[in-house]
Parts: sequence; C-alpha cells; structure tokens
Amino acid sequence: MSRTAEHRRALLRNLVTALFEYERIETTVAKAKETRRVAERMITYAKRNNLHSRRLVARVVQNKDVAQKLFETITPWYTSRQGGYTRILKTRRRLGDGGEMAILELVKTEEQKEIDRKARAERAEEKAKKKKLKEEEEAAMMPPTPEPEPEKKDKEKEKAEKEEAKAKKAKPKAKKKTEGEEKKPKAKPKAKAKEEPPAEKKPAAKKPAEKKAAEKKVAEKKAAVKKPKAKEEKPAEEKAKKGGLLSRIRRKKKSED
Repeated sequence: MSRTAEHRRALLRNLVTALFEYERIETTVAKAKETRRVAERMITYAKRNNLHSRRLVARVVQNKDVAQKLFETITPWYTSRQGGYTRILKTRRRLGDGGEMAILELVKTEEQKEIDRKARAERAEEKAKKKKLKEEEEAAMMPPTPEPEPEKKDKEKEKAEKEEAKAKKAKPKAKKKTEGEEKKPKAKPKAKAKEEPPAEKKPAAKKPAEKKAAEKKVAEKKAAVKKPKAKEEKPAEEKAKKGGLLSRIRRKKKSED
C-alpha cells in the first residue's frame, strides 16, 4: 500500500472502526481487501466474549462506543455463521488517478434488514416530533399577536374605502392641473396702434415738359377753388317782383331817361 508499518496499522484501525460504526464504507479495492481481513478477525474475537478477546479488539477498535456496539449488536447477527461476515462490491473508477473503488459492508439477513428499516423509521419519527416540540416552544415563547376587534375592523375598512374614493377623485384633478400647466394661457392681444395712413407713393420723376403741364393744371385747379363763381344776375322782372314801390319808381325814371 506504499506506506510504512505504523502508517498502515493506523489506516487499518480507522477503516475497521468506521466499518463497525456505519456498517458500510467506500474505499479502494486494495484497502477494502486488507480491511476485510482485519474486520472478520475482530468479529471472531468478539464472538468468544471473554477478557482476552476484549483486549485484542481494543487494540484495533479504540473507540469504546464502537467496541460496545461490536460485542452487543453485531456479533449476535453471526452466531450461526462461520466466516464470511463482510462483502466487497466494486463500483467505479476514481477521477484523477483512475483507482478502482469498492463498497465494503457487513452481511445481514433479511430479518436484520427489516429491523434496521424499522429502527430508521422510528428515528425519523423521533426527529419529526422533536422539531414539532421546538416549534411549539418557540411559538409559546413569542408574545401573542392581539387580534383586532370587529368594530375596529369595520372602522378600518371604512377608512380604507374613504381613502380610495379620495384617491380616485384626486387623480383626475391632478391630470387637469398637469394639462393646464402644459397649456400656458395665451397672452392678451395688445391694443392696436392707430393705423397710420399708408405713405403716398412718390410719383416717378417726370420730364421738364410734362412737369410744366402738370404745374399749369395744378395752378388752374387752385384758382378755380379760390375764386368763387360769380353769382348769376337775376333778370329785372324778378327783382321788380321782389322790390316795393320805391324800386318801381326808380325803374320808371330809368326807363324815361
């Protein structure tokens, strides 16, 4: 096994102790074969059940609890069996170095297997009970939560309904505000300034002959505007009609002259 004598003895002690404690271990094929040889010898010593055999077993199995288990529980399985207490089952090749792995276990009858199953079920039940007890103890240690009274529940429901109604009413208002903020008010139209008459277009520069003709026309128009028209003299007959006696006498004198 590529080990010194002391290292090999310590290795075999540990493997045998683990086999009797767990009743099944996995190791390489070479180690399993050497462990099997020592383990079966310990079982034959335990079957004698005397002082000398106990001292021989104690040299290899140095754990007192495991040694007690060997004498009290494991040896009764093999009272009617002469050898062949263990079994080797090859399983796989180990990753890395490719070593052959195997399972080394104690041989048991069907009755022993059923007993082991019942023991496992009882252990599982005990564990479940312990968990329940711990949970109950923790719940008892915690202070009880006060339950709300029915009236308070109704009040809380009413408050919640009112808050929901307010929230529903407030939501559209908030939207309107946002819309109003987005739409800024239009500025009022400023008072229109008094419309100034359009500037008269200046006539294009005219030739001297045309200028003189235009000046004459303008002068004639101004003279016509300034000079009032002479009043048309009414005929004498109309004047005579309008005048009195004095006017008639004057007219007769003029006619005689």
